Amino acid sequence: MKKIISAVAVVLALSVSSLNYGTAQAQDFQKGAAAYDAGDYATALQEWRPLAEQGDADAQFGLGVMYGNGEGVPQDYTEAVNWHRRAAEQGQAFSQYSLGWIYQRGEGVPQDNILAHMWYNIGIANGNTLSSSIRDLIAERMTPQDISTAQAMARDCMSSNYQNCGSKN
Repeated sequence: MKKIISAVAVVLALSVSSLNYGTAQAQDFQKGAAAYDAGDYATALQEWRPLAEQGDADAQFGLGVMYGNGEGVPQDYTEAVNWHRRAAEQGQAFSQYSLGWIYQRGEGVPQDNILAHMWYNIGIANGNTLSSSIRDLIAERMTPQDISTAQAMARDCMSSNYQNCGSKN
C-alpha cells in the first residue's frame, strides 16, 4: 500500500513539476522522471542527485521517495526524511505530504501524530489533495489540544517561510 501511494504521488508530482523548469534543467529532470517511471532507478538517481544537491525541490522529493522505498538505493528512512525535509522547506507539497506520512508511521523519526497533522496541513495549504483525508483520519485519534497545536505549528512553519517547522514549544 505504501509503495502504491508513493508511486501515485511521484507520478502526480512529476507531471506537475515539469512546468517549473528552464529547458536544460527540465530535460535532466524529465530524463530522471522517465527513468523512474520505467523502473530504471540508477538513471533516475544519476539525473536527480545533482539537481537535488543544487537545491531542486522536485528532485529532492524524488530522492526522498527512492530512499523511502529502497528503489535504486538501500532503503534508508533517515535519508528519505532528509531529502523530503529539504524539499518541503521549499514548499514542495508532495514532500510535505510525505513527511506527514513518515511522522504518522514513525519511519526514520519518532512516531508523532502532531507533526504528521502539521505536515498534512501544510501540504493541503500548498495544494496536495492526498493530505486531507489522511489528516482527518489521524485527527480522530488526537485530542482537540493536539489538533490545535498541530494547526498552530503549521501556521508558524508557513509564516516563517519553512524555517520554524516542528518545534512544539
